[in-house]
Amino acid sequence: MRSRKSASVSTTSTAPRTNTSTRCGVDRALLPTPGDWIALYEKDYLRPIQERVNYLLIWELDGSTVGFSSADRIVYGDQAFMHLHILNQENRKQGLGVAFVRESARVYFNALGLERLFCEPNAFNVAPNRALQGAGFPVPLTHEAQPSPINYHK
Repeated sequence: MRSRKSASVSTTSTAPRTNTSTRCGVDRALLPTPGDWIALYEKDYLRPIQERVNYLLIWELDGSTVGFSSADRIVYGDQAFMHLHILNQENRKQGLGVAFVRESARVYFNALGLERLFCEPNAFNVAPNRALQGAGFPVPLTHEAQPSPINYHK
């Protein structure tokens, strides 16, 4: 594991601007145009936090973006669904996911007043499942789902 000066999680007011669609189980045919996507997030971030449908976090290591998390299907004060992505292969298998999942969960619980936080990674995608377990998330069930409107049914 490389030495880390600083790892942090921060909120963002716009969609991540990296091309992650080929690595995140995303069906490109379901993606909005970049302009539409940015407009969606800008409109959402004008709403009071209690009315938002999305909440985004950027994961940084030594000042560089290494991944992101998003929450959607938010019911403020009750529950939300979290998505996790480490962008580049060189930042994987270092234990970063566990640290970022823990911090992301803390931010989501505090910012959204949550009672419950769910995450639905593909059962065959070992890395996010291990990160979730390492961060203390139980695995209550396995089922087929479409995690968000832009994802493949899994």
